[in-house]
Parts: sequence; C-alpha cells; structure tokens
Amino acid sequence: MKAWWQLDVEETTSSLGSDLTFGLSSQEAAGRLAKYGPNQLREKEGYSALRIFLEQFKNFIIWVLVGAAVVSGFLKEWVDAAAIIAIVVLNAVLGFIQEYRAEKSLAALRKLSSPTSKVIRNGRGEVISSSELVPGDLIEVEAGDNIPADSRVVWLTANFSVQEASLTGESTPVAKTIFALEEKETPLADRANMVYMGTFTASGKAKAVVAETGMQTELGKIAEMVGEIKKESTPLQRKLEEFGRWIVYLCFILVGLVFLLEFLRGGKIIDIFLTAVSLAVAAIPEGLPAVVTIALALGVKRMVGRHALIRKLPSVETLGCTTVICSDKTGTLTKNEMTVQAVFAGDNLFKVTGIGYEPKGGFLLNGGAVNGDDYPDLKKAMLCGTLCNGAQLVKDNSGYKIYGDPTEVSILTCAAKAGLWKEKLEKEFVFVQEIPFDSERKKMTVLRKKGNELIAFVKGAPDVFLNDCTEIEYKGSIRPLNAQDRRRILSINDELTGGGMRVLAVGYRKLKGIPEKYEADLIENNLIFVGLAAMSDPPREEVKNVMGECAEAGIKTVMITGDHKNTAVAIAKQIGFFREDSIALTGEELDKLSEDEFEREVKRVSVYARVSPEHKLRIVRALRKQGEIVAMTGDGVNDAPALKEADIGVAMGITGTDVTKEVSDMVVTDDNFASIVAAVEEGRGIYANIQKFVHYLLSCNAGEIFVMLLASLFGMPLPLLPIQILWVNLVTDGLPALALGVDPVEKDIMRRKPRKTDSPVVSLERLFLIIGQGFFISLCSLFAFSYIYYLEDRVSLFSALQAIISFDSERVRAMFTIPQDMQQQLIGRARTVGFIVLAFCQDFHSYNCRSQTVSLFKLGVFSNKKLIGATAVSILLNISAIYVPFFQNVLKTEPLSAAELFIVILSASMPLWAMEAVKLANRKGKFLYSVG
Repeated sequence: MKAWWQLDVEETTSSLGSDLTFGLSSQEAAGRLAKYGPNQLREKEGYSALRIFLEQFKNFIIWVLVGAAVVSGFLKEWVDAAAIIAIVVLNAVLGFIQEYRAEKSLAALRKLSSPTSKVIRNGRGEVISSSELVPGDLIEVEAGDNIPADSRVVWLTANFSVQEASLTGESTPVAKTIFALEEKETPLADRANMVYMGTFTASGKAKAVVAETGMQTELGKIAEMVGEIKKESTPLQRKLEEFGRWIVYLCFILVGLVFLLEFLRGGKIIDIFLTAVSLAVAAIPEGLPAVVTIALALGVKRMVGRHALIRKLPSVETLGCTTVICSDKTGTLTKNEMTVQAVFAGDNLFKVTGIGYEPKGGFLLNGGAVNGDDYPDLKKAMLCGTLCNGAQLVKDNSGYKIYGDPTEVSILTCAAKAGLWKEKLEKEFVFVQEIPFDSERKKMTVLRKKGNELIAFVKGAPDVFLNDCTEIEYKGSIRPLNAQDRRRILSINDELTGGGMRVLAVGYRKLKGIPEKYEADLIENNLIFVGLAAMSDPPREEVKNVMGECAEAGIKTVMITGDHKNTAVAIAKQIGFFREDSIALTGEELDKLSEDEFEREVKRVSVYARVSPEHKLRIVRALRKQGEIVAMTGDGVNDAPALKEADIGVAMGITGTDVTKEVSDMVVTDDNFASIVAAVEEGRGIYANIQKFVHYLLSCNAGEIFVMLLASLFGMPLPLLPIQILWVNLVTDGLPALALGVDPVEKDIMRRKPRKTDSPVVSLERLFLIIGQGFFISLCSLFAFSYIYYLEDRVSLFSALQAIISFDSERVRAMFTIPQDMQQQLIGRARTVGFIVLAFCQDFHSYNCRSQTVSLFKLGVFSNKKLIGATAVSILLNISAIYVPFFQNVLKTEPLSAAELFIVILSASMPLWAMEAVKLANRKGKFLYSVG
C-alpha cells in the first residue's frame, strides 16, 4: 500500500489517474471496477442449505423420536418405524423451508439499505452506490456523511473534521488538511490529510480522491481479523423461549401422567412409550422460533411497501408499544416544497406569487404587480440569498431540477423571478470559502471575491442575525442600524412567522484583506442588514388524516423544529399537533427549566421550537423517565445521540445523513410522518399475529394432551395412535399457524391503547382461554370417539341420554362396557373418527384465533386467503388420510360413512360456534374475558 499521505494533491491525482474537475470517465470507472472489484467488505458466507437442513435435527425431541423409530424397528413394527422417520424428515423439511425463507427475506432487506456516495464523474456530480467506487474517483462529503473508502483529501472547508473513533479510538473529531506529510511511518490517527472507510464527517465539506477500496482499506484489514458475530435473538424470541420452557415442563408432567396411568392399566410398554413420545412432540411448540422469525421477516418486508425500512428486528416489537412520536417538521410533517411567499427589503413587504420550484410568478406590492428591477433593495436581498447558498436550480430538457436544501432552493427560485441566476452571478462573484450553517450559530456564510474585493454573504435566523448587524442597506445606501429599525424588522418577522412562515435574514460584509482563519467568530460580525425572506412549506394532507388515528391509538404527537415559535405553533395547529391543553417551548425556555420542572411539564408540551440537537436528547430522556415509549425522528448528524437514546430511532431516508441511518432502528424512505404511524400500525399488527399463532399452537397442543389425559383418567382406550398424533402435529398445526402469522391487520388495532413493553406474550387471562379452548377441543374429539366406540352400533343416542339423565347406573355401565370380541372391531373406526375430528377441530379453531373478541363473520371469512388455502390443504390431506389406501395402512384409519362424516363435521365445527357464542355474550356486556 502506498503512503498516500506523503504525496501532495497533484502527485496524488497524477498517481491515481484522476482529475480535480472532471473526476473519472464512466468508461474508466467501469474498467477499474472490473479490475479492483466492488468497494465492499467480504461477508462471511452464510450457512449452506444443507447445514440449515441438518440444524433441524439439533432438537432433543427429534432424537427421542428417532429412538422411538429404532425401537419400533427392533420390534419389527416396520410401518410405525417408517412413518415416524417420515414425520421427522417432513418436520425437518418444514423447519428448513421456514428458516431458509426467513434468511432470504432478511438478506433482501439488507440490500434495500445499501449506502450511496456523491461522486464527480464526467465532470458532473452523481450519486452512486458506494460499492461502485473505484480508486481515482473524486468524492464529495459533508457533515453527517459516512466516508465510503480510504481517500486523500484534496479540497476542504475551514471547519472540515472527521469522527474517527470507530477506527482509531480518538473520541473527538479530527481536523483535516490537504497538505502532504513528511513521515512515511505516520500513525493512522495522525494522517491528517486522509479519510478512512468506516468513519464519518463531523463538520464541514470536502472533496477527496479514493485511494483504496474494499478489503484494501484499513477497515478491510481489520475485517480480515474479526470473527463472525453471533446472531442475537430478539426480546420477543427470548420471551417465547422462556414461556416455551414452562410449557415443556408442564407437558412432560402431563405426558408422564398419561404414561403412568396407561402403565398401571397394563398397557404394552412399547405402545405406551410411543404414545408418550408422540404426545410430547405434539404438545411442545418446537416450531415457534422459526415461525416467529418468518412472521417478523415477512412483516418487515411488508412494511417496506409502506415506506418503513426496519433495520433491527426487535424494533417491530417496540413499535407496537410506542406512546409518543417526536417528529421533525420540515419534510416529515410538511411537503418539503418550500416556496418564498414574502420578501421584506427597503421597508417594503413584497408578496411573491407562484409556488413550487419552477420560477414562474413575480412580486406584488400593496396588491399591485411590480418589476424587481425598480426596487434595488429587493434585488440586493435576492442577490445576498443567492450568493449565500449551497443549492442549485438547473434547467434541462425535462424541466427544472433542484439540488440541495429546499429552503435554499426556494430562495434561488425567488431570485430567478427577479432575474437573478446563481450560475451567472458566480462568474462575477467567485467562490472562496464557506462556513456552513449549524444549529448553534443559526447562520451560514459564503465568502466570494469580486475583483479585488472579498465579501462575506450571510443568512440566518433574524433574531440571532440582528445581534451581529451594525448597519442596514436602505434604497441603495448604507446607514447605521438603530433601535427603531430593529423593532420594525422584528415586528415584520413576528407578523410573518405568525402566519406559519419560516423567515431568514440576509446581509453581507465587505472584508478588509484576507482573514488569517475562515472562522465564524472572526467573520460573522459588523454585518449589513439587507432584508428578510419568508417561505412556507405546506403541511402534508396525509398527516392531518392520521392525527385522529394517533389520538385513538393513545399516541401523543410532538413537533420538534428549529423554526421560530410562532411558525411552529401555526403549522402545529394546521395539522392537529397543537391541542387545547398543549404548550410550546423554545430551546431558550427549555434551558431555563430545571430537570424536575421539565419532567413535570413534558407531557403537556406539543411543540418545541428553536431547539438544538442537545435539546432533543433532553426531551427524549425526560419522556422516557415518565414511562413513555418514544419514537424520535432525525436527519442531521447531531440528531444521532437522540435517535440512539430513543426507544425507536427513526431516520429520514431522503434527507437523513448516513450517521443517523446507522444509529436508527427504522428508516422512513419517503420522509413522511404518516409512514411512521403506518409502521406503528404494522408493528402492532405483526405482534398481534404472533400472539394469534402462539395462541393457536398452544390451544391445539393443549387439546391433544387433554384428549389422551381424559381418556386415561376415565379408563377409555386411547383415542389416538402415536402416528396419528404426529400426523395432526405436522399437517394441521403448521400451515394454519403460518397463515395466521400474515393475517391482515385488524381494523381496530389503532383504536387500542399501546401495549406495555413488559407485558408477556401470553397473559394469564389469555392462558386460561387457551386452556379452556384446548379442553373444549378435546371434549369434541372424545365425544365423537365415544359415540362411535360405545353407542353407534349398540345403543341409540336418545337411549343413552335417557339412561344418564335417569341415573340408571346399571344401564350406563352396560352401555360403556364393550364385549371383548367387539373391542377390536370398533376401536379402529372410533379412533379414525376421534383422529379426524381432532384434526378438523383445529382447522375450524384457526378461524377463532384471528380475534378473541370480534366475530369471524365481521372480520370476513375470506379476508385471509392464505388461511383459507392452508386449511383447505390441511382438510384435503386429512380426507386423504382416511380414504387413500396407503395412508389407511400407515395411519391405521378406516373409511367413514356419510352419517359418520356428518358427526365429524358437526363435532369439529363446535369450537367455532361455541367461540362465536362467547364473543356475542362478551359484546352483549357479559364480559367473560377481555383478551384482545
């Protein structure tokens, strides 16, 4: 590797075959990309498909099943052995498909957030994927941008610095230079003319020539030595694992009880063992982690369609708990189509006509159209705004294109209406240096040279700007700025901001000679005030539409902006952020409050104006101390601490810097507040769906356990064979559970209060409901089994009921005593009925699990087409189990008559009708439970 820091700018560009104006040509860049490869670190290869498949067998229960198959083989029960092995393999295949698809979904999501870089190619600025950078590319970076490759700085502003803590451990930003260094062995932290991949720009702007890319970078060398990072489970998965352990303990107790009861009744050890193992497999929801992962991954992918890119899976869980959304105003609550509406200059307030970035329209004074050329103060104000500007307004064949900050573009558009074009002015006023805007100074300065004259053009917030002004330009002449002028200017400023407009003051200063340092403290004083430009950014209509939704969902909305308080409150009232009991605070007012005072007031504040990033951090901390779950938006590099502190850090996809995206949990790809609310809705929906399939799996498993347990307790023959239990577990549990994982979001989900973060996945009330539903499913199966076994060919149902009601013990005992010669004849068909009723019960019950309170018929029977498909497949497979000879031999089933099928459908549908009756009773005010 060359010691690039030893070369001067000319030697660097020459060595890399680059040009400081033209950069590289597209053809040259393509050739170098083929030669050097993409600018990205090599990722460790993921698990192969074979390894993912083999991982499915790392399960204690699976090996118990394999052991059961081996024992069956020794006893020459070949059909049972083959069936158990087939079930094990099919279970592994299902698990493999789930995990493989989840990995693919997550990999696709990672590709959606690939970083980009600003590069000059063919003499023009472009934005390309950082992976396409090659040695010799000329890149541009500014505050908040990640450094995409190891590069040699060739041009910079006075305050350009880079945060290199991730690479060198240096905690403070490092100021950079363009000058060559002498020492070849200069330590990495001291290479002041180099910037490195993995670091980010803390302040200022710079241009740099890419020297090394990909694995040749300093970060690439470190990556070679770094081992693979273990995947962490989400909090939701950890909760489910903990809950699953308790389920396992309970299941083993119940299964052990079934084993003991059957053993005491003199059953065959091998039969009892196979039954107990099969029951354990059926009872334990070992597929939950995989189903959770795929539900999260598919839900997150669905969120992308609603402009929300989730970077961290645990965020999905937290989203559903959000109680406060703190949002920036510009671009998030508004359209980010800033238009200058008024200009104050020379004691005249001009109205500006025309909207958007196309320079059509003009100026009105006292209601009449005027020509800008007749008012030198107006033109001077527009001149200052144009020359203190980092944006561009470019016309091409397709119309006008904008580059840069919308506020600055709006000034360029307004200036163009007065006949002033930046491109032409820059030939007369040559760029020298820029002191970028920052939230502390609330000003921006651009130094330009006109002939031998050095002029600083400045714009900024009027209340701060006026403090640095000593003179005013009025009708082409300059005079001292007096107290009356200040009152007049501030009065106009209040009038404009009161109308919801953002106001910037513009002015200039002629410098005597070149300053020693281009620093704000030395230059931004003794300014000449020229005028005010007032612009507005219309609120997004969709934001107004979701405000009622937020209120119903129990979510408080807070606006945070750097704008004037009057402007902020005016916009907040328009979109519904400011309510009757709300208050607004400025950053200055916030500074005067103690921590205790602020914590008492924080819940009432709906608008924060004139705040700095440090205030954002304080706001987040105060809200979290009050027990709120906070989502905070941000786009600037200084917003990163607040985003990291918040429960959900939300970065803006369009205007957000690389750093805010790195620390965020979620990126809103269209910078729209409504997309944040949509993400909360999706987050709630995903969590609700996880609860649905957990509820479904546990209640079905409980049903299977109760069938066997109750039969053992009452001395009945076991209603299910081991192979039948395994079949139900495979065919009936899996597909509907996955379909419930993608159930449409319930219409009332945003009318519920936010869920508490510490609430369990399965509440105690829901657990009782699960047990009750499982018990009812088992009764339906046992009823059908008992009818076929004890009554169908021997006693009418009417006679049986008559005997039971009359307490005729002799007749009841006779009914339930099956002669030895008939037992073998009846048990096969009875087990077939019990088995198929249990399977169909679970299919019907899957529709119950879509909501515990809302009727299926109100939700729409066909509104989850995936569930329709899943249960249809399940039903077809179960029908095959009793009518296809191959499955009859394996599952020990018998074909059923039409009358028996009627009993099956009647019994199996009872969980659905019973639950509908319970829901109806709940709606009528009986309130049997309140599970949502």
